[in-house]
Amino acid sequence: MKSRDIGLALIVVFIWGINFSAIKVGLEALPPLLFSALRFAVVAFPAVLFVPFPKTSVWHVLGVGLFLGVLKFGLLFMAMKADASAGLSSLILQAQVFFTIGLSVLIYKEVISRYQALGMLVAIVGFGLFFLESDGNITLFGLSMILAAAFCWGIANTIMKRMQGVNLLHFMVWVCVIPPIPLLLMSYLTESSEPWILMSTAKLDIWLALGYVSYLSTLLAFALWGYLLKTYPAATVTPFALLIPVVGLITASLVLGEGMTEPEMFGAGLIFMGLSICVLGGRWLSAKANVIDEMT
Repeated sequence: MKSRDIGLALIVVFIWGINFSAIKVGLEALPPLLFSALRFAVVAFPAVLFVPFPKTSVWHVLGVGLFLGVLKFGLLFMAMKADASAGLSSLILQAQVFFTIGLSVLIYKEVISRYQALGMLVAIVGFGLFFLESDGNITLFGLSMILAAAFCWGIANTIMKRMQGVNLLHFMVWVCVIPPIPLLLMSYLTESSEPWILMSTAKLDIWLALGYVSYLSTLLAFALWGYLLKTYPAATVTPFALLIPVVGLITASLVLGEGMTEPEMFGAGLIFMGLSICVLGGRWLSAKANVIDEMT
């Protein structure tokens, strides 16, 4: 990768890592479904008036809008409201890697490598520790919701794998048109029948958090990530995503004062190890083989 593009990848990592702390700030004053609806509404309007519809099926837009916008973020925001810390959420949500691999095996008949299988097994042990930890930074309910959110993200990824030659920035703008109405309806029925009162009393830091989550995390970061995926092989770009939970955990510790219990630290280490094996295992083998060839 060019030095400039490595810098862009690191910018995306920092934006997405800090994003979880920004979400936590926004949820201090706004209920999760309303906050999620506003996040997508801010991205979609007025951008949708100037951005052409992407060259793909409308069903792709509806599918990703439902699973990524409504379900994934709705579940994530509800979990982070009271049942999960920002740092752990940034890590556990990366279970989407394993769900994406599993769904690709089932739907596209892709072959799972031994490194992916080993990585998934190690991560499952790590997730199991969180299920056993009852007095920490995430509840069983919160863990279940974030894993469900990760599964929905995996479904969205499998839908996007079907698309070829699509402008990802245009696609994301139109995807953001889908979630606001169903999320606002669910918020009205379950959270508050007077959302404008909640919005009128929100302080500046809440709106700054919303702006960060909307424009930087959703629009800018996805556009940069899409550029990188178009320019380089996925195997070159995706390993940078391993740094997202690292940034997320550090940011949550510095900004929100979050910490982890010893079982949580051990479980987080296993999950991160599993992700690393899953994403980088084959590359480690190739690098080792190259070293052996050079020595001989």
